[in-house]
Amino acid sequence: MNATIRRTAVALGLLILALMINANVLAVIQNDELRARDGNRRQIIDEYDQQRGSILVGRKEVAKSVPTEERLRYLRVYSDGSAYAPATGYYSVYGATGIEKTENDLLAGSDDRLFVDRLTTLFSGQQQQGGTVVLSLDAEAQRAAFDGLDGQEGAVVALDPSTGAILALASSPSFDPNLLASHDPTVVSENYDKLRKDPGDPLLNRSIQQVYPPGSLFKVVVSAAALSSGDYTPNTEIPGPAALDLPDTSATISNFDNAPCLGGTVTLTEALALSCNTAFAQVGLDLGDDALRAQAEKFGFNQRLDIPLAVAPSVYPNDLNAPQTAQSAIGQYDVRATAMQMAMVGAGVANDGVVMKPYLVAEERAPNLSALSITKPEPLSRAVSSEVAGELSDMMVTVVSNGTGGSAAIPGVNVGGKTGTAQDGNRPPHVWFMAFAPAEDPQIAVAVIVENGGRLGDAATGGAVAGPIARQVMEAVLQ
Repeated sequence: MNATIRRTAVALGLLILALMINANVLAVIQNDELRARDGNRRQIIDEYDQQRGSILVGRKEVAKSVPTEERLRYLRVYSDGSAYAPATGYYSVYGATGIEKTENDLLAGSDDRLFVDRLTTLFSGQQQQGGTVVLSLDAEAQRAAFDGLDGQEGAVVALDPSTGAILALASSPSFDPNLLASHDPTVVSENYDKLRKDPGDPLLNRSIQQVYPPGSLFKVVVSAAALSSGDYTPNTEIPGPAALDLPDTSATISNFDNAPCLGGTVTLTEALALSCNTAFAQVGLDLGDDALRAQAEKFGFNQRLDIPLAVAPSVYPNDLNAPQTAQSAIGQYDVRATAMQMAMVGAGVANDGVVMKPYLVAEERAPNLSALSITKPEPLSRAVSSEVAGELSDMMVTVVSNGTGGSAAIPGVNVGGKTGTAQDGNRPPHVWFMAFAPAEDPQIAVAVIVENGGRLGDAATGGAVAGPIARQVMEAVLQ
């Protein structure tokens, strides 16, 4: 009997010990991990008891917390919410996205760098506050990008070529984060459900989360590979027939108008200015799959990127045969790119061949507004030599001055650009425009994508639909 009692007592003691160990692991060791999990509403509710830090564009608070008379003491408020939603995301009793999520520790005041601030407020009896995040966005450029899309499905990304600072990050259709900031879970749930079921998918950040066939914008990458090979110059003549027979197949590649380019022979510069499909397909065949992939990766394809929002990797596929390589050389087959990636291509050309790492957070500040961090520009890669970048820049200026990109021309400013049209199955094509200005001292590089031709549908071209948007964004920065 005593032995049975002893065994039972030992077993109970071990169970109690196990429970104590588990409780301590949860409370101490795994505390930060558990608090950071998506869907942990307790943490968010606790955070509503203190003033969350602001998100700034310049001196303007695009997201801030205001006091209420409710149980949750502060309400998140967004000014120009739809325009800035791709950057700020939303902060809700159900979770957070965008900068609200990636910078949550600082905004909520729980960042380790604010430990002294928390101690100070604790002993002084003051209200604890979160830190401030300053975005790199240019308010005028962001407004021009959002207004330019005008509800059409698509995206705009603009960069400072010399630093990588993101000047515009627009996605359309967008949503108003204020719809998800209510303290009423029922209201938030209803609004979220409507947004989730909207056929336009406004919660999708098309600027960094959606990949598209880049179409003729990829010809800039192919031009870079050609010039870098040493076998081509801007004046090298290339056949540009109405249709190009692809090897090992009965398929062909045709030009946009089903006609030869300038009688059937063009220079590399002319091929880019006229966006000659057959010429670039031939260049792709001559260079080969490996050379195109290597060049694409130097611009950032096949890499993961955080700005600090996660950017979907752009893709140049592996193991292509000759016909697939020819199709890839005009930005089709399985080549896919985000608007961010194509802005990086333009910025790399504009910045003497160096691609800078894009960033959205320019500065982080403590509650007393002292700087915790200031983002320093950082090179991501050298895509091409300085000499090749200069040749590419001149070629892209010709696209705008004497080619398909005239809609992006700005009086008194040399603009480099490239139009793009990308097939999308049986639907109207996507239309693109990539540009930078001024060509002599670039201050901005921009990429615009409008899905399925926007309001022009099958009649759309990159020059007609996306070019004017790119021009407006560039003018917003330059003027």
